[in-house]
Amino acid sequence: MLHQSIDKLRALRLTGMARGLEEQLTQADIGRLTFDERLGMLIDREEIERHNAALAQRLRLARLRQAVCLEDVDYRTPRGLDRNLMRTLAGGKWLQEHNNVLVLGPTGAGKSFVACALGNQAARDGHSVRYQRLSRLLDELAVSRAEGRCARLLGRLAKVGLLIIDDWLMAKLTGDQRRDLMEVIDDRHQRGSTLLATQVPLERWHDQIADPTYADAIMDRLVHNAYRIELRQRREIFTEDKSNANKDLEQVIPDTHTIHKRVTTASKKDLAEQ
Repeated sequence: MLHQSIDKLRALRLTGMARGLEEQLTQADIGRLTFDERLGMLIDREEIERHNAALAQRLRLARLRQAVCLEDVDYRTPRGLDRNLMRTLAGGKWLQEHNNVLVLGPTGAGKSFVACALGNQAARDGHSVRYQRLSRLLDELAVSRAEGRCARLLGRLAKVGLLIIDDWLMAKLTGDQRRDLMEVIDDRHQRGSTLLATQVPLERWHDQIADPTYADAIMDRLVHNAYRIELRQRREIFTEDKSNANKDLEQVIPDTHTIHKRVTTASKKDLAEQ
C-alpha cells in the first residue's frame, strides 16, 4: 500500500515526499513517531528539495563565470576591499531597493570574483541573476535586432533581478551599441539591480560611451544609486583555507550605508570629484 502511495507522490511530482517516505520505511524506530510528526517530516523534505531545485535552476540560468560565494572572500590580504560594505551587500537590501553596484579596479584585482560571489548570494536569496560580458551582450542585442526579436530579449533582460555586466566599456561604443545599451539600462532603471565590473575608471566612462547625451543618461541611471567597490591591489582575493574567511558575514547587517551622490552633469571634472 505504501509503495503505491510513493508512486502516486512521484506522479504528482512530490518527489521530496516520496524520497522521505522511502527513507522512513527503512528506519526501524520510525513507529515511535506520531502521524503528525511523520507527515511534518515529509512536508519539510519536500520544501527543502524544491528550494534546492529552484536554487540550482537560478544558478544554471545565471551562467556565472566563477562558481564562488561570499564565504570564499579572504579579507586578510589588503586590497581595498571594504569589509563593512561587503557585509551590507550580503544583507541583500540593495537588491530589494533596486540599487546598483560598481566593482572597479585594475586587471587581476578580482573584480569578476567579487561580482560572481555577489551574484551567487543574490541567487541564494531568491533573485534571478544573469552574468554577461558587455561585448557579448552587445553582440546578442545586435543579432536579435537584425532578426526582429530584440523586444523579446529586452523584455527578458528587464525582468532579471540582478544583471551582472563584466568588462564594462572596455572599448568605445558605436552609435547602435549606445542605443541598445540605453534600452537595457532604461528598462531596468528602478525595476532591477545592475552590477558592473570594469577596469575603466569612472571618469573615462563619458569618453568610452562617446556621446555626451547618452553618457549623461546612462550614467545617471547607473551611478547615482550605486555602491562602489574599489579594488587597488592585483593579488588574489580568495584562499583555499576558508576556515576564517568571512566570519563577519554571520553578524547582523548594519542598517546604515552610504550611497554615492547622483551624477547630474556630463563634466569630467564633476565626475572626478565624486
